[in-house]
This record gives sequence, structure tokens and C-alpha cells, in this order.
Amino acid sequence: MDFTFKKYEELCRIISRPGYKNLTLEEYLRKPQKNKFIILRHDVDKKPKNALEIAKIEKKYGLKSTFYFRMKTFDKEIMKEIKRLGHEIGYQYECLDEADGDYQKALEIFEKNIEKFRDFDVKTIAMHGGIRIQDFLPRWKNKDKWKNRDLWNKNKCKYDFKKFGIIGEPYLSIDYSGVSRPEYLSDTSRSWNLKYKVKDFPDNYKPRVKIKKTDELIGFIKKGDMSMCILAHPDKWNNCIFPWFKELIFQNSKNMVKLFLNKC
Repeated sequence: MDFTFKKYEELCRIISRPGYKNLTLEEYLRKPQKNKFIILRHDVDKKPKNALEIAKIEKKYGLKSTFYFRMKTFDKEIMKEIKRLGHEIGYQYECLDEADGDYQKALEIFEKNIEKFRDFDVKTIAMHGGIRIQDFLPRWKNKDKWKNRDLWNKNKCKYDFKKFGIIGEPYLSIDYSGVSRPEYLSDTSRSWNLKYKVKDFPDNYKPRVKIKKTDELIGFIKKGDMSMCILAHPDKWNNCIFPWFKELIFQNSKNMVKLFLNKC
């Protein structure tokens, strides 16, 4: 069975083998690598307890990663424990969605929320890529369609996250086009398949490999051909049968909607 904690442990065991340098996003941005490295990242959309379980598994194999919490999943005790295990804590922002596209209001929301993360010495942020009702409108009716990371788009506004002591954002601060660029791999929609991604992938990104299952990702890592930025959502992984099947059914249904949106 894929997307179980047991399967994630298999993945961590392979990543921990000699050959790859494991980094948090902050570490990579402060000291960029050119040769084989793996940036581990987690968007905690739901289920903070699952995030803690993932953090413990990674600690077991000597790995460290960046956990991005939404305000909806902000759990101070769990976040403290994850940081104690050696991981980085970041803020997963969705301010433009919350402000319905109002950039000034979105900035005010960001400023208010980032203060709640100060106890965790947050240096990196990542946008939340949730789907909204507006995304179902045809493009000619939804000319102002946005992604949350557009809050930092200099062509649309003049805001800069560095003003808040933030050094980077995974969709904006990593070069996915260079010779030594990392491959972007995400389990969004409970699949590593890029066709189910609507918003949460880098702009102008061109994948070099096609991966659907975690076993394929493990095999890809074993080859040791290139560097990677791996995004895993803790709420997609579970060992208990009922929540595992619930997530499977929910995501398969949602994936059909995402395929429709990608064709609009």
C-alpha cells in the first residue's frame, strides 16, 4: 500500500543513504548546493499530528525538513516538538485567497499572521495552493485569477517578503531552470503525477521524469541522477485503514475536478 507511514519510512531510508546531501529550505538558500542534494518539505494542510509522525520518522533516519503550517493547522505544542527534533518551521500563507485578491488587505493579513510564528524563528514561507470557486470560471470571466504567491510578484505589486525577515519561498527562490536545478516532486492530490497539480508547482517548470507512485520515486532516488525538492503532505499518509481509504476516495474524486480545471 502506498501513502502509509511505513512506505514513507522506506523513502526516508533510501534518502538517508550516502550520496545525497539532505537540506531544509533555509539551509539550501543560505548555502546553495550544486551536486546531489534533496530538500525535504511538508505543507501541513490538515492533521498536525500526522506532521509530528512524519517528523519522528525523518529524525529516526537522521533527516531534517521544513514544515509549513497554515493558520488553520497552527499547533504550538506540536510545532515546538517538531522543531526540537531538528526540523525547520515555516508559515504556509494563503493571504490573497483570504483577502479575495485584495493585495493591500492580503499584506495586512500576512503581517498579522507572521507575528504568531516569531517564536519559531521562521525564515522561509510557502504559499497554500488551495482551489477556490473562482477557479471553475472560464479564463475570460476570471481575468484576475491569482495564486497566493502573486503577493510577491513585482509585476503586480511592490511587496517584498524580505521586509519581514524572510529569506525565501520555495516556488520563488529556487531556480528550477538551471543546469543543476532540482527536480520538483510533490504528492499533492495523493499522487506524484504532475497532471493533478493546479497551482502548487513552479511557474514554467518542465519535469524531466514521470513518477506516479512512491516506489517509483524510491527507484528514481536510488539511481542518484539528479537533485530533488520533495514536497510531502502529512495528511496524505496514514497507517490506519479507515482514514487511508477515506483519503484515497476523497482525493481520487478531487483529482477529476483538477483535471477539468487544468483543461479550462
